[in-house]
Amino acid sequence: MNEERALRLGREKIGKLLRQFAIPAIAAMIASSLYNIVDGVFIGNLGPYAIAGVGLTSPFMNLAAAFGALVGVGASVLCSIYLGEKNYDKARQTLCNVIILNLIMGTLFSVAGLLFLEPILLFFGASEQTLPFAKEYMTVILLGNVFTHMYLGLNSIFRVSGYPNTAMYITFVSVLINIILAPIFIFVFDMGVAGAGLATVVAQVLCCLVQFYLFLRRDRTVYIEKDKFKLDRTIIKRSFSIGSPNFSVNAAGCFVVVLQNYNLLKYGGDLYVGAFSIINRIAFLFFMIVLGFSQGMQPIVAYNYGAKNYKRMWDTFYLTVKCALTITLVGCLICELFPLQITRLFASGDSAMDTKLVQITIDGFRKNMCFFWAVGIAVIGTNFFASMGKPKKALFLSLTRQIIFLIPLLLLLPNMWGTDGVWFATPMADVLSVSCTIYLVWRERRLQTTLITDN
Repeated sequence: MNEERALRLGREKIGKLLRQFAIPAIAAMIASSLYNIVDGVFIGNLGPYAIAGVGLTSPFMNLAAAFGALVGVGASVLCSIYLGEKNYDKARQTLCNVIILNLIMGTLFSVAGLLFLEPILLFFGASEQTLPFAKEYMTVILLGNVFTHMYLGLNSIFRVSGYPNTAMYITFVSVLINIILAPIFIFVFDMGVAGAGLATVVAQVLCCLVQFYLFLRRDRTVYIEKDKFKLDRTIIKRSFSIGSPNFSVNAAGCFVVVLQNYNLLKYGGDLYVGAFSIINRIAFLFFMIVLGFSQGMQPIVAYNYGAKNYKRMWDTFYLTVKCALTITLVGCLICELFPLQITRLFASGDSAMDTKLVQITIDGFRKNMCFFWAVGIAVIGTNFFASMGKPKKALFLSLTRQIIFLIPLLLLLPNMWGTDGVWFATPMADVLSVSCTIYLVWRERRLQTTLITDN
């Protein structure tokens, strides 16, 4: 019965499978993104410098997510491939390796981050006004970082092993605890931005306990076995290889945000960093929905690639791209048509600083998000190659937008256009990276035409 959960990836209708796997992931992503927005609203009530300070920590968060993705994303795809090959022992050993690696990497990242927190935040662009908020928030987040890594990694295994609803419910619980605790810690206990961080950590600790309890039960295909708690060189190598594109995206994102913040501070000031933080939170909502479709696609593509059922694999890809394009188009239209209403959620005050922050953010929305409608193609294309265990192509695509295109544009355009150069660099990079994705997918399709026909 448990094996049947995995086998259905190669049998059921693709549309039904994508709904079954993507909807829980999307629901979880929306819940997390909405909390990110609600959290921003709470922090925004502490003042423009508070939201700017927390916004400055996003490179740190990207870097932590990069190491988490290196383990979690890579291992979950590998686990799905093993399930497609019906190698259930290896799938269980992959789970145990995820736990060990997240414990090691999460702890090392926390220790290094806490030891050098202030100089890192200053390098990220913290000013005298924003440094206290950034430092206060990140101290709490880093103390619980190992639980963040573990929580995300184990949820990925739930999704690919035939239990996407479990992953969704765990995320819902995490978000619900966050939303309840955040205003209590921030306002009732007067903990400020540290309260927002503490609410996140508490929620993830509790969810990790639930995850371990579920994986210790043997009523599923993939579960924890004591004798498999040994690091396997092959699993580590393949997981890191598959997860390297996601790692590169997040690590590059860290440097990109640093560069964006630097230019915004240089040509605009702290309020521009606050505006960028607001824009990112909204863009993140739609991006995470696309990522939810991508996560729903991954086990289906990986399983059918492992089973050599290439036609189902490509049909899954095309359907996922259509869904992703729909979401990013809606997101683009909302941000272009209703920037004032969105911004007022984060800056509801009537002070001169709040008014200026609103004006800057509206301008940033309209310039920064103008080509967002096509971003879904790049996201799905990158994860499509990763799902097939082709990390070199996935890595190249993951680097095109941020390393190959966006960083040079951020080094060039602000010198000519000031803050407008920062806002327009993103859509220009999107145009170029989407073009590269379409070309590589077209080439891959041509190479596999014979295999699909024969199959």
